[in-house]
Amino acid sequence: MIKQDISTFYTSLENLQSSQHFLKKCYATISGIDHDAKSYENSGAFLYYLNQGQLFLSEGEKTDVRLKPLLYFYGMVHIIKACLLTNRPDYPESTSILAHGVSARKRKKKDYSFIHDEVKVQQNGLFTYTCNHLFSLNNPPFTKVKMDFLLSLIPEMNALHTHHHGKANSISVGALDSTKLSFPISILDSYHLTERAFLQRISGYLPGIKKTETTKEHILVELDKPISSLNGPFYCHSRERAIYFPSNRTYFVTIPEILVHYLLLYNLSMISRYETEYWGELFATKYSVDYSVIVHYLTIAMDKVEWLLGEWLLSRM
Repeated sequence: MIKQDISTFYTSLENLQSSQHFLKKCYATISGIDHDAKSYENSGAFLYYLNQGQLFLSEGEKTDVRLKPLLYFYGMVHIIKACLLTNRPDYPESTSILAHGVSARKRKKKDYSFIHDEVKVQQNGLFTYTCNHLFSLNNPPFTKVKMDFLLSLIPEMNALHTHHHGKANSISVGALDSTKLSFPISILDSYHLTERAFLQRISGYLPGIKKTETTKEHILVELDKPISSLNGPFYCHSRERAIYFPSNRTYFVTIPEILVHYLLLYNLSMISRYETEYWGELFATKYSVDYSVIVHYLTIAMDKVEWLLGEWLLSRM
């Protein structure tokens, strides 16, 4: 199971000696620093970020659903900071990167809907800093984005989208760790592309295409090796151990999934803290589709955050 594998990896880092050894390995590729001294200096902070992050996540899993967003968001943020320490030995370099780096718009009390709400990405702060230093993204793919768009990128939300809208926003195209992908031929109509143009478009996000084959119903792609980094447009359904791809070009974006969770959990944590009337009424009356969407998302958020960040750390080995 993915969760067990990642949990074991986290456990292996739960002591100062292992944390220092891990950081020293990470710092080996960074010039201009004393690897021994810097790994020793940062091992405590790294360990405490991990421990605090996992504590927030585990307590969030046990608590009332109305409190989960706050605990999940700060759990994620702490583990992100641990990740940043692996390739930014002097993090935080300035106070400007300590802010969340995202803002929520002022809400109208009448007819407010979470799924139609949006957040804006700021120039400075942890979000942009994470984009840059964990994923080499100089700029996020958007400056503002709606919640329903972000939710549509997450494979585990597919079943709910199908119930509400009669269709899924992404499709399974292969198994995790497999070298074979299969796309329905109908996807060409959704993307308004020829087969050749479609393959050219996705090739930059794949480790190398060994060969392709087309049948009446599918485009079959064999890769040189399994996809090792799922940063969009390919995402992973952790429970199915399957790779998902957007079924419509609207959702073809290259943002890493952990950043999707950052934006969703940030907004939910802000709502749970400051929009008391909306939040209380939503859970008391269950009057809108917002309730089903939020509750379902919160059932998968913790496992996904822990797994995605654990995978990123594991890739540093």
